[in-house]
Amino acid sequence: MRILVIEARFYNKISDALLEGAMKVLQANKAEITKVTVPGALEVPHVISFAEKAKAGFDGYVALGCVIRGETTHYDYVCGESARAIMDLAVDQQLAIGNGIITVENEDQAWARAKIDGKDKGGFAANAVLKMIKIRRELNISS
Repeated sequence: MRILVIEARFYNKISDALLEGAMKVLQANKAEITKVTVPGALEVPHVISFAEKAKAGFDGYVALGCVIRGETTHYDYVCGESARAIMDLAVDQQLAIGNGIITVENEDQAWARAKIDGKDKGGFAANAVLKMIKIRRELNISS
């Protein structure tokens, strides 16, 4: 199975932790992994859309990133719009997407969610995409 991992690198060390969790799960399941790096969470849905337009043949996608609340309303737009775009792609195009873009109030919350020995949201997103691929296949829906 072919999986495209799209990682937003705005917070590099947190992104590394999310990616570590996702890769551990995907490698354990013998997935063929392609990785693309983007600047931030808003760019993640673009890459999924680009891959689908190019008919790249991915079975699923893992979206990774971190958005930490700052002093402006920009946080709300980034969180809402990236999640909405990912959900729109998943529902409208029947795509298997594991959303591992964490949205938090501060860096401590980000680390608690990103680390493998914490909530491992990268691993959770990878597991989610694998389960969604399985369900889509069981329902005979082509990607």
